[in-house]
Amino acid sequence: MRIDGEWLNHPGTQALCGFLEMAGMQALFVGGCVRNALLGESVADIDIATDATPDMVVNLAATNGMKVVPTGLSHGTVTVIAGGKPHEVTTLRRDVATDGRHAEVEFSKDVVEDAGRRDFTMNALYANRFGEVLDPIGGLSDLLARHVRFVGDPERRIREDYLRILRFFRFHARYGDETSGLDKEGLQACAAHVAGLDTLSRERVGAEIRKLLSARNPAPTLQAMARAGVLGRVLPDADLDAIARLAALEGGAPPDWMRRLACLGGAVAEDLRLSKAEGRRIHAIRRAAASDRGAAAIGWELGREVGRSAVIVRAARSGHGLPAGWAEDVDRGAAATFPVKAQDLLPLAGRDLGARLASLTDLWLRSDLRLTRNELLR
Repeated sequence: MRIDGEWLNHPGTQALCGFLEMAGMQALFVGGCVRNALLGESVADIDIATDATPDMVVNLAATNGMKVVPTGLSHGTVTVIAGGKPHEVTTLRRDVATDGRHAEVEFSKDVVEDAGRRDFTMNALYANRFGEVLDPIGGLSDLLARHVRFVGDPERRIREDYLRILRFFRFHARYGDETSGLDKEGLQACAAHVAGLDTLSRERVGAEIRKLLSARNPAPTLQAMARAGVLGRVLPDADLDAIARLAALEGGAPPDWMRRLACLGGAVAEDLRLSKAEGRRIHAIRRAAASDRGAAAIGWELGREVGRSAVIVRAARSGHGLPAGWAEDVDRGAAATFPVKAQDLLPLAGRDLGARLASLTDLWLRSDLRLTRNELLR
């Protein structure tokens, strides 16, 4: 089987692989770029596995006029900018010791050894620069069946890095076949080692939750996480009924992990180490969804995008469905301007002016933004 794509035939990519091969080294695409190319999906990151050591890669790249960034030398990874494109070039490896979060590695020249230390079989696929696929451990059939399966013993893979529990569910939500369900051995291993999640940093957990909630429909996977005891460990008090309704209400809207996280509930900003901007957006959605404001008022307060999310979340959490014309009302509110200015209320000033403006604003919002300036001033 072969892969193809604009990224594969990029001059910089081909040049990078070419000079590694001219030096007698292997240059194999690996992981996500091969996986996604085989599925006909877009490729964002280009990872290259080689038996050249990091020092050799650095020297060869510099000799060929390419910029090198030492992104992960201790793990054998350097980033090579070739033709304006970044490439993660990593020396083939085998694990020497793991502690559930980090791995001590040794360099290798064996692709099978390198494949054996990876998380899932669909991520242990390689391809040469001509697009010819190498499948050292039988991951191709799993990928084509959209079956997310750990490489080798699931429990051993999980003990090497407990983040793989979350990755197992995230990859199923993104690539798995919903009709066949999750891999039974993998699911059992995740359930047996949920306590290991407590050793992970909140940043790593938060990054996985973001990606999981960006899947087309994460609701079935979240249900499976709850049954395995995983979800309660990372998102306690999550409202699974609401998230299932949300998936139906979103329709064809692009996945929005913040909208979904707002719908799930729980103390997310602190537990998942969100940025201040992300935390503010999620709390704004929750606050508006819990209010009795109309869709137009929510649109005026939060804008079109966040306002629409708040109305959808309210419908999902209440179970009452979306009101007729809700999207148009949000858009109308987002485009509206409060018709009363401070100078309209002179000679009021200070606290009296602020209180009067607040009172009129509330009256205007409760009128569904229908009251005019003259009506408000009367």
